[in-house]
Amino acid sequence: MYDLIGDIHGHAGPLERLLTKLGYEADREGVWRHPSRQVIFLGDFIDRGPAQMGVISIVRPMVDNGAALAVMGNHEFNAIMYATKNPDRSGEYLRVHSDDNWKQHEAFVKAVGGSRDSDVTEKQQELIDWFKTLPVYLDLEGLRVVHACWHRPSFDALAVYLDDGQRFRENAWTDLGTKGTAAYEAAEVLLKGWEIPLPLGITFRDKDDKERDQIRTRWWERAQRGYRQLAIVPDDAIDRIPDSPIGADSLPGYDGDKLLFLGHYWLSGDPEPLTDHIACLDYSIAGENAADTTPGKLCAYRFDGEDQLIKDKFVWVSG
Repeated sequence: MYDLIGDIHGHAGPLERLLTKLGYEADREGVWRHPSRQVIFLGDFIDRGPAQMGVISIVRPMVDNGAALAVMGNHEFNAIMYATKNPDRSGEYLRVHSDDNWKQHEAFVKAVGGSRDSDVTEKQQELIDWFKTLPVYLDLEGLRVVHACWHRPSFDALAVYLDDGQRFRENAWTDLGTKGTAAYEAAEVLLKGWEIPLPLGITFRDKDDKERDQIRTRWWERAQRGYRQLAIVPDDAIDRIPDSPIGADSLPGYDGDKLLFLGHYWLSGDPEPLTDHIACLDYSIAGENAADTTPGKLCAYRFDGEDQLIKDKFVWVSG
């Protein structure tokens, strides 16, 4: 069976402690293994934390040697785009090298021996090539895994860009990095979540202090609710979100025929199911919640074939 682990963001120490707590040990080659279980990583291995390469040195051998599966997170996706030149704009990259984007990528780029003004380093390219081998989603017996949002129309839009292992084909990256294309919009949904625009003139600042006029939503909800009830925003921004209702047809929902595991959403508090069939395993290991001084957690769920989530099967360590 599987142990699913949420966003790690460069925190190798908590990852080792969580694997140990789950009964995994490093073998003679340094690969963390369990005698009867397998990890599924939910992406976002890099950025923010102090041990970028330490995390990769644990996760990559586990995946490459069959001790783990993994899906791509938006931070791996962004790293690929940041390192990939735009064929339509000489000297530019598919993810623009702006001040804001450099701030997000700085820790990773420096960890692979680069700088803001350097070309992509050999080590950086090696890891970019490995990130490209990560599938966008997994649809397994009894469970599904995607980083941010399970959305059939987006999978359909990406079908021509994915191989049989749900990995992006090499000819996909330009379309994926070009705003306005169907591929770009679909990847945004699956890897970054379902967003809706706020009423005109209303904005808030996210956890990285960027001004936003759209909110990530609790897209799995089916009942009609207001912007404030559906918004996934920092606690200190919630009062900026209006309480006016939005239509239930603004959200994709989820059919619940299999358990679904997500990362991405920077939750706080004690881990628990979002619904009977959906669990988010990102509990903010990379930092404290803006309005909550408790440390973040690195969180796992122990799946043993059940058809509804069980709160007691969440396992975590604090940062």
